[in-house]
Amino acid sequence: MSLDEIRPSLPLSDVSSRSSSSCGTAVPDSAAPDAASALSPPSRPPLPHAPRQPAETVVTTGPLPGSRRTWLLGADTDGELRVPMREVVLSTGDSVVLYDTSGPYTDPTVNIDVRRGLAPLRAPWIDARGDTETSVGGGVGVGGRAEGENGAGVRTDGDNGAPLETVNGQVGAIGGRQVRRGARALDRGALTQLGYARRGEITREMEFVGVREGLPAETVRAEIAAGRAVLPANVNHPESEPMAIGRAFLVKINANLGNSAVTSSIAEEVEKMVWATRWGADTVMDLSTGADIHRTREWILRNSPVPVGTVPIYEALEQVGGRPEELTWAAYRDAVIRQCEQGVDYMTVHAGVLARYVPLTARRRTGIVSRGGAILAAWCRAHQQENFLYTHFEELCEILAAYDVTFSLGDGLRPGSVSDANDEAQLAELATLGELTQVAWRHDVQVMVEGPGHVPLHLVEENVRLQRELCHDAPFYTLGPLTTDIAPGYDHITSAIGAAVIGWHGTAMLCYVTPKEHLGLPDRDDVKAGVIAYKIAAHAADLAKGHPGARAWDDALSDARFAFRWADQFHLALDPETARAFHDETLPAPAAKSAHFCSMCGPHFCSMRLSQQVRSDSGEPAPTGPGLVQAAPRS
Repeated sequence: MSLDEIRPSLPLSDVSSRSSSSCGTAVPDSAAPDAASALSPPSRPPLPHAPRQPAETVVTTGPLPGSRRTWLLGADTDGELRVPMREVVLSTGDSVVLYDTSGPYTDPTVNIDVRRGLAPLRAPWIDARGDTETSVGGGVGVGGRAEGENGAGVRTDGDNGAPLETVNGQVGAIGGRQVRRGARALDRGALTQLGYARRGEITREMEFVGVREGLPAETVRAEIAAGRAVLPANVNHPESEPMAIGRAFLVKINANLGNSAVTSSIAEEVEKMVWATRWGADTVMDLSTGADIHRTREWILRNSPVPVGTVPIYEALEQVGGRPEELTWAAYRDAVIRQCEQGVDYMTVHAGVLARYVPLTARRRTGIVSRGGAILAAWCRAHQQENFLYTHFEELCEILAAYDVTFSLGDGLRPGSVSDANDEAQLAELATLGELTQVAWRHDVQVMVEGPGHVPLHLVEENVRLQRELCHDAPFYTLGPLTTDIAPGYDHITSAIGAAVIGWHGTAMLCYVTPKEHLGLPDRDDVKAGVIAYKIAAHAADLAKGHPGARAWDDALSDARFAFRWADQFHLALDPETARAFHDETLPAPAAKSAHFCSMCGPHFCSMRLSQQVRSDSGEPAPTGPGLVQAAPRS
């Protein structure tokens, strides 16, 4: 089903948010870039089957209540490096500047049209480095079929000569934007952020991250060079706003999207991406397993301001009819190349699921719960051979290095119940992922390592310690973990508990869990619930780690709460509309927004009102306002 045939009626609402930076100068909204400047497209790789131009696709736009988009200017860049942030303007005249993941969707000066995609922010930086070339000649078609040309010079499906879809006369165009073949390295390994960092070069992407995080650009470079951080930034996804994942930075969160064979459409998945980044998702993963996998991913990528990850084996499996035993290295390799040329920033690769580890799962309560892990275990058993991702890992490194795609080494044998946590299968795979990390680093490929899963609280810290030891301090990226198995329908809570603890102990990115976990495909409301739960977990971890500036946001909200500045409380909240709605359920009158009590305690039992009276009677001065606060938390 194409977007032409789907005209969703999706409600419009608010924006996304996040933390700050002490490096840079805030620029007011009036200095926003001209909307027309957002329409100059980068060249793009051809699509095996180009998505049709949708007649109408509605996505959520507009700032959060009480917030506006502002910019910090990078030092020594003559105003050329502009890092977007969220500014909450308080009733006192003070402001709190927060890290923002929402992209142009919260900027009212930008005309959003998903048919055109976002502006190619990084394209000038990539071109200026002069280390890429544009692919020429036939590409890899769907299912490994070569693309070619018919007698009329029209690109065709190599199997049957049928013309590929065109829009406005351009193959693979989106709303009139011409799509070019994918850029790749002139000299393999030369264009990865890890390669630059090891050579002592600070890229514009590293400078951007430094301003966003409130850290020197040299710190960003050093962390990447040491392998302790990654900056996922495929040269074919210039629309993304650079971010870093590592222990020295804010704890990040990922939101999983994607259709299934049962439900969802391309339009719904694009809106889920916009919705997730509005509420604070730092990356998204397209885990589509249903129809139109390639087409769905293209629309997400062209409209995503954050890095996009995938699990290539899903597409490879689709190409062989869903039969794991029919998978081949060639089919998988072709899927990877297609995704690299499309612009995928990081890929989950289950290369640590070795044939000899599969029998270790037989004694588990819940067996193998990773889809990728189960697919490869089935292949190993069917062929009585070693996992082809392990045996071809060096070649895979060469491919990813050519586009600067980051490895997310998958935990295919992660525990699916607290009963199976930290067992022999999980730790054997983890040791192999440590071995593969070093192989990837030899090729200048960035690496993060995925982790569990389902882990009781008393084993969480041990998971981080073992991962750091076995995987040489590569960034840890964990699903949850869920700390108990008794709460289907509430696993965004059971997992956020584990996520806060594992983030405190050093996990760099948390993969969200929604209320639908184990039950069904998340919808828009589930996505928001999952993102909010994980933003709470990530910020709690940043506070516990003592991340510079992490408490400034909390302090600003606490000050507003003590002073009964209700509007400021709402505007500083992770979810301003919900905070206001809860308050107004019982005290909706405008006068209640200046009252020194809420409906919980009433006017005579409010502890803060009484505390203010005690302070006044004792002559203690009230605390001063925050001024311009650049918080390091998330929003």
